[in-house]
Amino acid sequence: MAAILSAIEIDDGWVRGARRVPSPNADARPPGVEIALVIVHSINLPPGEFGGPWIERLFMNTLPASAHPYFRELVAARVSAHVLVQRDGSLIQFAPFGARAWHAGASTWAGRSNCNDYSVGIEVEGCDDVPYSDRQYRRLAALVASLRRVYPTIAPDAVVGHSDVAPGRKTDPGAAFDWARFQAAGLTAS
Repeated sequence: MAAILSAIEIDDGWVRGARRVPSPNADARPPGVEIALVIVHSINLPPGEFGGPWIERLFMNTLPASAHPYFRELVAARVSAHVLVQRDGSLIQFAPFGARAWHAGASTWAGRSNCNDYSVGIEVEGCDDVPYSDRQYRRLAALVASLRRVYPTIAPDAVVGHSDVAPGRKTDPGAAFDWARFQAAGLTAS
């Protein structure tokens, strides 16, 4: 449990100790754009199932349409995130933080559109109606605390859900994500 609560180190845009799986679904941020937002997402593939290789395969454009009926509508998607927080709290990083990961889609925050340009996308393995694990809350809180140290342009109130930047289009991280619990975890994680 101590490893989950320890500070997370970020070197040259990569989380030290996270498994790196560089996704082709990332590119350069626009010149002069600073990271100013963290967007929390949830993901589970197939719907309602956790574990397995499918999230990674989606972000690597190798998701087989034949593996599950739901995958047929996803195989053409070109999406990624910077980091995935798995159910056990382990991290997989798909893009360095200095790059623009393709996670938010059509999005707006505080009157500013194209959130991918200036945000970090963190996927938490889960869904709208299944509670997240203690390890996920602690690991996410530690990651956000580290991001704020490295990127002081991220304001304390600039950690939001995908549903906040794409209302009506997205619901994640959903009602099961306890924002107060996440904030409380941050008090012990940094």
